[in-house]
This record gives sequence, C-alpha cells and structure tokens, in this order.
Amino acid sequence: MTMLASVGASEPAQQIRFCRSRDDGARLAYAIHGTGPTLVVASCWLSHLQHDWQSPVWRHFLDDLGGITRLVRYDERGFGLSDWNVTDFSLDAQVADLEAVIDAVSADRFALMGMSGHSPVALAYAARHPERVTRLILYGGWAGQPPPTPNSKHDLDEAAYQAMVRAGWARPDPLFRRVFTNMFIPGATEVQMEWVDDLQRMSTSTENMLAARAERIRTDVVRLLTNISAPTLVLHARGDRAIDFKHARLLATSIPGGRLVPLESSNHILLADEPAWAVFMNEVRAFMEPDRKIGLPLPDASRIAALTAREREILRHAADGRGNEEIAEELTLSMRTVERHLSNAYLKLGISGRSARTAAVARLLREGL
Repeated sequence: MTMLASVGASEPAQQIRFCRSRDDGARLAYAIHGTGPTLVVASCWLSHLQHDWQSPVWRHFLDDLGGITRLVRYDERGFGLSDWNVTDFSLDAQVADLEAVIDAVSADRFALMGMSGHSPVALAYAARHPERVTRLILYGGWAGQPPPTPNSKHDLDEAAYQAMVRAGWARPDPLFRRVFTNMFIPGATEVQMEWVDDLQRMSTSTENMLAARAERIRTDVVRLLTNISAPTLVLHARGDRAIDFKHARLLATSIPGGRLVPLESSNHILLADEPAWAVFMNEVRAFMEPDRKIGLPLPDASRIAALTAREREILRHAADGRGNEEIAEELTLSMRTVERHLSNAYLKLGISGRSARTAAVARLLREGL
C-alpha cells in the first residue's frame, strides 16, 4: 500500500508505504522522497510521517536532505503511522524494524543517520552490518547513559519526567508537553512550538511513550563504538538541553576515525533560519560527496529548453550567490517577480530543496546554461 503526501501543487510528494517487522510482525510506516544516494534515517523518537511533512519544524530537514539524497525515514513501532498495539520496545526489536525497512526499500549499501534517541539503533545496526553502511551520521545522539542510582539527580529527574508524561501527554492543552517542547527547541517561535506540542500528543499514547522511554534509558551501546568501521560524522548542538554535548564527545572519541562538528545552537532540533542549520547541511553534503560521485542526473535537454531567457538570466545570478533582493535590484524587478521566475524555473527543471537547487544550477552553468 502506498500513500502520497504533498503540501502544495508544486511540491514533490513523499511516498508512504508499509512493511512488517522481522521481530513480531508489527506494521511499520516508512516514507521515501528525494533523488540521489540512499540515506536511511533511523527514526527519531517523536515522529509522524504526515505531520512532519507539513511541519515548519521539520520541513527544511526533509527538503534539504531530500535535495541531495534519496531519503528514507520511518515511524518507529508504537509511534506515528506505525502500529501502536505493541509491547516490545527493546533495542533488538528496534534494530529488527530498521532491518525490515531497509529490506523493503531494496537498499544494498547506503548511508545511515541516527538522530536523537535513535542513535543507539543506528549504531547497533552499523556494528552488525558493516558491509552495508557506507557512512554513518549521528546528530544530537548518544550511546548510553550510566544507570541511575537511587535518589541521584538523574533518578529524580527521570521520575519527574515520567510524572509529567502521565499527567499531561494526552491532555488537549499543552501545559505539560510545553516543558518538553522548550527543552527541544528553546529558540523557536510560538507557531513552531505549537507544532511540536501537537506532534507529541498525536505521535503516540501515554502508555507507549512511557514504555519506549523506559527501554531507551536502559539502552547502552557504548561497547559497540569501537566496532564501527564506517566513516562517521558526529553533529551536536553545544547548548543542547535534551541530550548533553558530552555524549557527542564520547561518540567521536570512541568511534575509530569519528569526526565531531559542534553546532552553535541551543536547539535539539535545528531550525531553518539559524546559522547552525547551514553548517549542518554543508557538513552533511560534503560528507556524502563520495556516495554522490556518480552525481545527480542533470535535467534533460527538454527541461532546460523550456526555460525562458529571463529565467536563465536570474538563475545565473542565483548561481553566483546573489540573494533575491540583489537580483531584483540589479535587474530592476520586484522581489515577487524574481521569486516567481525562480519558482517557475525550478519547477521546469524538476529540482527541489535549497541545497540541490544551488548545486544543480552551478552544474548547469558549467554545462553552458
């Protein structure tokens, strides 16, 4: 079964499909969009494939990563569009789910990204299947927590966390959920925070949240880090309030050849308009380049021929690194006119995502656009 989700007539649709877990047959929802080498994202705790596709908090991730890769992501068991009627949230079950999704998309060798609380799943998979993972990206991740001791600060914090989930997860108002939202994206606008408030409630039930959390805080894959053979890029916000930066240091120093890129942000989920997001994309793009050497196919001649002279002129300016305002001033056009020409040109060329557009236009210029 395939579902299509799009936010507008000119936006490429993601394909939502379903498969069954190897472990217990749980139904898993996964989505595919974009063009390029395959990048599989090992879920990210709170997710809902349809909600995230429209979210102002996640859409830039999807646009920009989908602009340089064939992006595969999925809702973990008990969350989003995947089966909620499950009881096993163990690491082994999560890795079996990832294996099922990878088989379903017919990925032989691919890049793997572990985000947030699902980094241990990506690490465990990479350790078990080194022949399939071409490179590993860890963002806002961790490998394990020391077990809590009675009456320790960690233990008391966890008890408070669970109490808030029980009291407020399913409430129609976001009073308790906003505590978690502020931890994830302290630099967000009110609209962005409301989207994450809503995501929490619609992503899973109170019971599933508590069960998944209980397994997650017991997970420890530190012993596997020295077994990772894939080139590994570790990205982490210095001021991350959800997962402390110290976990990134452990990952980068324990994985052979691991490289750490600190991001100047306090947001666990990077926002589109902060400088750290541009750093993130530049690093990921460069890191993925060996997998992209075959290159994204250039738009065919018929697409290029459909461009008007004005569209070509504006594309040349854009490829030179000029912003829309500069282009408008130089060509004596309104900003809206420049934006309309660029939008039409990208639609004709069939390219989406800011990073993909820049790269594709630069290549077209080298080919004589």
